[in-house]
Amino acid sequence: MDQPAAVLLHLCSAEDWRRAQALGEYRPESLTTEGFVHLSTPAQVHLPANRLYAGRTDLVLLHIDPARLTSPIRWEPGVPSDPAGMAFPHLYGSVPTFAVFNVTSYRPGADGRFPLLTEP
Repeated sequence: MDQPAAVLLHLCSAEDWRRAQALGEYRPESLTTEGFVHLSTPAQVHLPANRLYAGRTDLVLLHIDPARLTSPIRWEPGVPSDPAGMAFPHLYGSVPTFAVFNVTSYRPGADGRFPLLTEP
């Protein structure tokens, strides 16, 4: 199930991103445990953010140019609580730092929940 995307996003801590920059690639734990890196579109990123990171204030969004990725992306189902039929992009390899063209803070609201993005 392939879907083109102008920008893909990945959530991580600012510290994880600093470490990745020193290495030249980002390799989250999921790459070892699940075989892929979880990515999202701007319209989706609030779903995993709220499910996994509610209340955290140390997160950044990696804005990734899919054309710069060197490993395959597969669009696959999320978890049962995600909207029916929604597929998420999974990267089957590391994220080269040169594929990340912007990094922005992603902070929850006063209620600890992350907002739907209006701009990527």
